[in-house]
Amino acid sequence: MNTPLNRRHFLRSSTALIALPFLESLGFRRFASASQIPARPKRMVFIGIGWGVTQETWYPDVKQTGAEWTLPEGLKPLAKHQKDITIIQNCFHKHSIDPHSCSTFWLTGANKFGVPGKSFSNTISVDQVAAEQFGKDTRFTSLALSGSGESHGAGLSLAWNRQGKPVAGLDNPVAAFHKLFSDEKTSLAQRQAELKRQQSVLDTVLVDARALGRDLGKEDNDKLSEYLESIRDIETQLAKETQWLDVEKPKPGLTEPKNGVSGLNEIRLMYDLMVAALQTDSTRVATYRQPVDVLIKGLGLKFAGHNISHYTPGARMEASQARDRGQSELLAHFIERLKTTKEPDGSTLFDHVSVALGTNVRSQHYLDNCPTLLTGGGAGIKLGQHLVMSDSKTPLCNVWLTLLNGVGVKSKSFGDSTGIIEQLRA
Repeated sequence: MNTPLNRRHFLRSSTALIALPFLESLGFRRFASASQIPARPKRMVFIGIGWGVTQETWYPDVKQTGAEWTLPEGLKPLAKHQKDITIIQNCFHKHSIDPHSCSTFWLTGANKFGVPGKSFSNTISVDQVAAEQFGKDTRFTSLALSGSGESHGAGLSLAWNRQGKPVAGLDNPVAAFHKLFSDEKTSLAQRQAELKRQQSVLDTVLVDARALGRDLGKEDNDKLSEYLESIRDIETQLAKETQWLDVEKPKPGLTEPKNGVSGLNEIRLMYDLMVAALQTDSTRVATYRQPVDVLIKGLGLKFAGHNISHYTPGARMEASQARDRGQSELLAHFIERLKTTKEPDGSTLFDHVSVALGTNVRSQHYLDNCPTLLTGGGAGIKLGQHLVMSDSKTPLCNVWLTLLNGVGVKSKSFGDSTGIIEQLRA
């Protein structure tokens, strides 16, 4: 009698386990019916494009809504996938008042100046809300990627934790590859000893900090509480590392990138690494703060991202349009990779991932009508449509809330959301 295998499979040696991706031939055919195959996990990907788009040639005609709409010039490279993308117009972040920090707040919708008296404040980003639920079963709670060039706005990535602190981003494909898939150089015993040492240091710090708190005023105690929250985050990360300590990293079926990769190849490799990370179930949530200047340079353009965003008819506008087409070509590559990556039940990775691409600046210093493109079947939204919201100040956080609910994260609200977008629901 064949026994159904567990959701995850491992290769076992005398010293370690090696995690495998979901493989059809390792057990899913043993189930008597399709209903017995474990449900495929949901995934989420957010791709920030920074400095905005060419509004005259990126947005579809507002008179063409629903399923009958013509791809504008900036999205033409996505023609093959038009039935699998949805464009939403008239969304914005009411708290994003600084057009030079848009990437920083795209996934949070927070006010840059935050609480009075504080120099900077942010809130948790939508990806991290999903990661709190999805990251419990994966080695990496989430994957934050950035790039080697200007991406628009302050911060290390698009991701912000529940305390409103930035989640560090990996800024090149080589570093990302090694974090995801390279084996540790030190022995298991050495790594266990190091984790115990780090935990011991944290325990000592916590004891001293709590003793100190008894002698502090309210304002200092608030600062100390914020510090202790950061310590608790480190504790959580150490506990997760301990949990996966004897599980070797999966083999991605992806060649290790070479140092010095740049331009379009750098961005394309980051897309491929996200696919590999999702396919091997190393993580289920990824963000990519696309380096706009790297893209522009890779296209042979002579302007910087900021200069292109302040386009006027002529050379700058042509460069802006070339950037839009370049972004669409890269997204088409990503969608194609998702569609050709098979899942054990015969579906594809595309069927189970929710992808959002955009930013919260339209162009120049305009913060209304944020460019918003959605794709992937993971959130159960209606694809292949052009949606123009009747309210020109529809919170972009309504889109994020809709996606969260669609992938099974039952949040009642997010940021300044006022509800889900019913027109998006399939």
